[in-house]
Parts: sequence; C-alpha cells; structure tokens
Amino acid sequence: MNRRPFLAFAVAETLSISGTRLSTIAIPWLVLTTTGSPILTGVVAMAEMLPYVVAKALSGPLIDRIGPQRIAIGCDLASVLVVGLVPVLALVGWLGFELLLPIVIAMGVLRGPSDAAKISMVPAIAKLADVPLERVTGVAGVIERLASTVGAAAAGGLIALIGPGLALALNAATFALAAAVVAAGIPAFDRDRPEVRASYLDELREGFDFIRRDALLVGIVVMITVTNLLDAAWSAVLLPVWTQQSGYDAALLGLLFAVMSAASIAGAAIATTTGERLPRLVVYTVAFLLAGLPRFAVFAIDAPLVAAFVTLAIGGFAAGFINPIVNAVIMERIPPAMIGRASALVGALAWALIPFGGLVGGALVALIGLAPTFWLTGIAYFAATLLPLARRSFRTFGSRPDELPSM
Repeated sequence: MNRRPFLAFAVAETLSISGTRLSTIAIPWLVLTTTGSPILTGVVAMAEMLPYVVAKALSGPLIDRIGPQRIAIGCDLASVLVVGLVPVLALVGWLGFELLLPIVIAMGVLRGPSDAAKISMVPAIAKLADVPLERVTGVAGVIERLASTVGAAAAGGLIALIGPGLALALNAATFALAAAVVAAGIPAFDRDRPEVRASYLDELREGFDFIRRDALLVGIVVMITVTNLLDAAWSAVLLPVWTQQSGYDAALLGLLFAVMSAASIAGAAIATTTGERLPRLVVYTVAFLLAGLPRFAVFAIDAPLVAAFVTLAIGGFAAGFINPIVNAVIMERIPPAMIGRASALVGALAWALIPFGGLVGGALVALIGLAPTFWLTGIAYFAATLLPLARRSFRTFGSRPDELPSM
C-alpha cells in the first residue's frame, strides 16, 4: 500500500483547479475592463473552452502511448510558458485582445490533455493506495467544489488587488507546482502495451467504439452531456435573470451559488468516506430527485426566498454524492490499456455542450419567458437523469466490479 501517489494526486488537482478558477475569472475580466465589450468577453471565454474540449477528446491515444504522467507534466510545463506571457505582456503594455486571443486558445489546447491525463491516473492510484475507487473520485470532487467556492473568492480578491494581468502570474506558478508534484509523487504506471500499435486515428476510433458498445457508458455520457448543458443555462442565464427581475442584486446571486456549493462540499466529503458502502443506484436516484427538478421549480413558482435557499442547500448536498459514484462507475468499466482514450473521450463529450448552455438559456427566456423556461429545463433535467433507469442496461449502474459480467 502506497499513499504517496494519492496525496500527490490530491495536491496536483488542487493546484490545477485553483489555477483554472483564477484564469476563468481573470481573463474575461481582463477583456471586459480593457475593451468594454461583452461580445469580446464571450468570444474569449469560448476561445478557451472549445479548444479545451477538442484537445481533450483527441489526447486519449497520446495518453495511452506516452503515459499520463508525461502528458500531465509536459502540458503543465508548457502552460507555464503560455500563461506567463500574459503578465509579461501586461507589464510592458502590449497586452491587447489580438495577442490575448491566441494565448487563450493555446491555454485550452494544453489544459484539455493535462486534465484528461490526471483523471486517467485515478484507477491506478486507487489500486496502488489500496483505497476504494470512490475515495479517489470523491477527493477529486471535493477539491473541485472547494475551488469553485473558496478558490474563486480568493481569486476575485487577488484580481482586485493586483489586476487580472499580473494575477495570472500565480496561475503560471500553480501549473509549475502541479508539474513538480506529479513528477515527484506519481510513478509512471506500467500498462500492457502491444508491440505493434495501430495508427493514432485507429486508436482514437477504438476508444469511441469501446464507449459506443457499452450501453451503460453511452447512457451515462448522454445524461452528463445534457445535464451539463442545462446546468450551464441555469447558472449562466436563468438564475441571474431571476435575481435581476426579482429586484435583487449580485450579492444575493453570489449567496445563492455559495449555499449550493457549500452544501455540495459536505455531500462530496461524506461520499468520499462512505461511497464504497452506499447502494449506487439508490444514491443516484435519490440524489438526482433532490438536485434536479426542485431547484428549477422553486424559482419557476417564485417561492419565498427562504424556500429557495433550503432547496439549494438540499440539492447541493445531494449533488455532492453524484460525481464520486458516477466517475467510479465509468473508471471501473474501462480496461487499463484503454483508460486514456476512453476516459478522455468521456470527459470531452460530457463538456461538449457547456459552451452553448448560456445561449440556449438566453434564447428560451427570450422566446417563452423566464418561468416557462425554468419548467422546461427542469423537466428536461428530470428526464435526462431518471428516464434512463427504465433501460435494463442502465440498472447495472448499481453493480460493482465483482458483480459485473465479463466483457
């Protein structure tokens, strides 16, 4: 039993996600304050996200060939140079939109494979540390949710203090530290590799075909892709519009997000320690019943503010249980030799519609109004998460490796 890679993974994830949250706030704010254009601000956000999704999808064969450690270290070190250009250009007064845009695109191209490589290490780290897979995926979930609350608040304060351009120097430092932690703490796991390899495109197709043939994985991917789209619409458009139309300000909007995020951290922490003993299918069903439709409906009916806070707290707590269990199921079904290809594709497909969530939410509000949009998206969320349970293949979600049929 070796817990060192487990600890190194947790530290590297903390550094990577915290740095990402910093850039997620700093770069749009930099564009908005220097250009005054919301359109260009949206363009620069899209310019990072779309290359991120594409690069993540395409990185799988390289992760399997070269190894996830080398990919993670190489991409993070390259990110130090790319992100480090921003504060340098800001100091000399050359940081215009025309130079920032290609830098942001390069950031997305590098961050996608790095994130995919770190996630593909999870099964080997769990085996080496002799801990349940849910423990490692749960730690990753807690880190992500903490970074979304505490990390985002700290990033906002830093940006206000020294400016967005210089703040990105810290982002470059987090990439450097993450690369050092992975290099020092996580070994290059040996995998069975054939002497004669297929071409890159053939290996990419193998990963896609493997996912396509597994009915449960297909169901999970479709569910996550749709819910990510609806979550993006809810957080980027629906909730801000409700806050404004109800006569509240941005402080209340931030408090609503904070309540749900804080509750989700508590749920994820419990799932991390108890996930291997929980009945997966029951947890999945109850968690989505509480975290899905209710948080759309409570704003659709314009319930009292205290009801909204209670609903978000309950939904957030339930949501904290979802990712550790879902991610563990995904990792268990992918053979070690194909972990890079398949997990990278799953991650990319899951994120594919997120950039369009705000567009969908805004278009629906303009077409049918806010309350009907809350109902429509909430019902769609309910359908995407719970209707798959009607399929026999999806019910194997509750089975653990020793209960699965051989594949």
